[in-house]
Amino acid sequence: MEMVMAAETLEDRFAAYVEVLARTLAHTDRKVPFSAYCRGLILPGERKSVEPMAARLRPEQVSAAHQSLHHLVAKAAWSDEVLLATVREQVLPALGPITAWIIDDTGFPKKGKHSVGVARQYCGELGKPDSCQVAVSLSVANEQASLPIAYRLYLPQAWADDPARRHKAGVPEEVVFQTKPQIALVQIRAALAQGVPPGVVLADAGYGADMDFQQGLLALDLAYAVGILPNTSVWPLGTGPLPPKPWSGRGRPPTRLRREPEHQPVAVEALARSLPAEAWQRVSWREGTKGSLTSRFAAVRVRPGHRDYDRSEPWPELWLLVEWPEGETEPTRFWLGNLPADTPLVRLVGLAKLRWRIERDYQELKQELGLGHFEGRGWRGFHHHASLCIAAYGFLVLERARLSPGGPARGGFKAPGLPAGFRPRGAGAASAAARAAFDRQLAPSPGRAAGAAARPLSLLRARSTPAPICHQLMTQ
Repeated sequence: MEMVMAAETLEDRFAAYVEVLARTLAHTDRKVPFSAYCRGLILPGERKSVEPMAARLRPEQVSAAHQSLHHLVAKAAWSDEVLLATVREQVLPALGPITAWIIDDTGFPKKGKHSVGVARQYCGELGKPDSCQVAVSLSVANEQASLPIAYRLYLPQAWADDPARRHKAGVPEEVVFQTKPQIALVQIRAALAQGVPPGVVLADAGYGADMDFQQGLLALDLAYAVGILPNTSVWPLGTGPLPPKPWSGRGRPPTRLRREPEHQPVAVEALARSLPAEAWQRVSWREGTKGSLTSRFAAVRVRPGHRDYDRSEPWPELWLLVEWPEGETEPTRFWLGNLPADTPLVRLVGLAKLRWRIERDYQELKQELGLGHFEGRGWRGFHHHASLCIAAYGFLVLERARLSPGGPARGGFKAPGLPAGFRPRGAGAASAAARAAFDRQLAPSPGRAAGAAARPLSLLRARSTPAPICHQLMTQ
């Protein structure tokens, strides 16, 4: 990492960074296409699939560049895990102390049925169930920056149990059906085994509502603050399940905890509504684009009530954090966490709200680096493309750490002009307008501010908002 940061020019730093990462790819002849692929992801352009990148990178030899990039991402047998570990080793020293490990998943809308893992399921990008692929990731983060360090496709059970589709998509034999929380725990255990500095594990209610996930974190002795649903049952402090029934003297002594009709846990929403006015405090957790982000919170100690009648001991005591913004008719967010009992409210809030970093990761990876633009159907290509996107993102994180906030970049990558007559796949022979639109994406107008939205290119089905870091660093 010192060699990368010490290089004088952007080109030198990029070359040094690529040199280190390329050593993980097993064959030296993969260095050139690897460097080109990462450069293509970083260069301006609204579509980051292989064909448009090949046209930007080598306009005089588009076909050869296309073949080289396609082989690297879809065919070549190199390890995603080893590459991501090397990216992490290069970037983490520049991030500073790690505060949190953030678990999340992201969806990629897909038409058809043949792309690996595609199924009708909830897609966060669309905000509703639809045909899509979903991937689970683990990011390390602090207040200044974040970096994805693990990434894996969620394989729905219908796919996992279909040998023909698995074979056609190249799904490895060792990949079996796992829920998203189970995938997340695998990623967390691997990060611990690799010596990644631990942080407080953060996740939304899709993971926090799974008590097996919480149990897994407790078993690993990790601190966490995870979202939960309003109907999650808890025992307020001072209450709890009844002890096992007294032994009758015959058979095995009872061991399971009990409830009675009049002795039940309460939903966290009901508990929040019962709290006195003095339990609520206004807390600011960070500066947003329009000033301090502030809301009203309360935190109380509770024990989870989830199926404790099947347990011999109560769940451990945890923090319940609730957000109820002023003017709202009901609480809006709930978290459970196992941080120490003397943790101040402001720290609980700051940690729970740090999960926004994963949203930034996905925004930049999708909108700037084309995370969802891979057009192949196979397991290897899906993961290789994502790993290459994260590798390119890692370089941008290093550059952001090097520059002062908002500081101007010195120099940038130059994008060659497109070859004469080039049109993206699917363009009609007379589509001059499409060609002009494709040209515009390589040369943002000088008057456009860094970070302003690019013109949508409907032909390529792209929706892109260039990020300040890409726009400042990689354009003239």
